[in-house]
Amino acid sequence: MSLNVDRAGTAFSFKGGMLPMTVMELTSADPEQIREQLAGKVSQSPAFFQHTPVVLSVEKLAEPHLALERICAVCRAHKLLPVAVRGGADPVKQSAWALGLGWFPPQEERVRNLESVSRSLPEEELPSPAPAGMAPVANRIHRGTVRSGQQVSAAEGDLIVLGSVNAGAEVLAGGNVHVYGALRGRALAGIHGDREAGIFCHELHAELLSLAGNYKRLEDIDPQLLGTAVQVRLNDDQLAIAPLV
Repeated sequence: MSLNVDRAGTAFSFKGGMLPMTVMELTSADPEQIREQLAGKVSQSPAFFQHTPVVLSVEKLAEPHLALERICAVCRAHKLLPVAVRGGADPVKQSAWALGLGWFPPQEERVRNLESVSRSLPEEELPSPAPAGMAPVANRIHRGTVRSGQQVSAAEGDLIVLGSVNAGAEVLAGGNVHVYGALRGRALAGIHGDREAGIFCHELHAELLSLAGNYKRLEDIDPQLLGTAVQVRLNDDQLAIAPLV
């Protein structure tokens, strides 16, 4: 049997992407303590933890490389899929690579690197400031229903959905998320860490709400707020949901 292969074509291409990723911020390197806490989380929301990719943040740990393999094993036993490690010195990086994981520098270092690159660029290469009266970022308007399995995003600005978000759908934005209808799927705002971002919807039934990496599941939401118009803001690393007035 022969295969039709276009030798002149390309097999793949690299593209920049913006995928939602859960960060598991570790404050303990004790696998048993992690196992116990994960077991409780999974029992509360088993569907959410089914094969969810996670980034292990070890920035608050001392010598995390010593327990990294065991921590990954605990995560996989509870259906979480570690894909990368964030933070730590060279031993952590080497351990991550040995386990087939990616590695990201600590958050503070990434910010410093970006600022350094920005300062090193010639003045003519720096982005020009937005004209007065114009927004410096691009917002996006989506007209109609976001259907199950569909993802709609606004990389840097606000996302405005003139319709509903069905269960199994996902909307995400660098800024705010506005849904002028029922929100039944997942909504993630401030995906780059903007703690001032919010989520606003006319009818709340969300499977998941997330602001700057902090999330709340449907079962964690006050039942009295379900089906009502609400606004979601971040308050001391906790999602605060209040009526939209």
